[in-house]
Amino acid sequence: MQLDGTTIVAVKRGGKTVLCGDGQVTAGQSVVLKNNAVKVRRLYNGTVVSGFAGSVADAFTLTERFEEMLNKYAGNLMRSAVELAQLWRGDKVLRRLEAMMIVADKDELLVVSGMGDVIEPENGIAAIGSGGYYALAAARALAAKTKLSAKEIVLEAMKVTAELCVFTNGHITVEEV
Repeated sequence: MQLDGTTIVAVKRGGKTVLCGDGQVTAGQSVVLKNNAVKVRRLYNGTVVSGFAGSVADAFTLTERFEEMLNKYAGNLMRSAVELAQLWRGDKVLRRLEAMMIVADKDELLVVSGMGDVIEPENGIAAIGSGGYYALAAARALAAKTKLSAKEIVLEAMKVTAELCVFTNGHITVEEV
């Protein structure tokens, strides 16, 4: 049984980067197993935030590997993300993992995928997971048409997403750097 279903949204604005994730863990297409999971975490002495979407076990494995890279490269986010992506794509076991990550520090916001991609999102807004497209659209609209802070934008985007996506709920975790 694969456990997944989530939404992570991140906004970089006004000198702050904020990641927000919902708490739903879904088995298949019809069963909610948990409503209060934490999928956004602080890493590397609190200076990096990470959010994951996809298979839970796979995401935990990748988060652990990413933290190892942060320690190896003294907290250099870009270098750690690139090294993780290379490892993820090249390793026989890791390349089968089904997850994505958004990682950020005070300077950078990146999306890391199992295809070896490390993407710095356009306009400082990124979203992943089953509700990612809803959250991305809402966050982009809010950023373009309001003066809301990064935190206010992710909270509103997640609220909209939880109303539309059956794999996203309103129990959220927010981290800011």
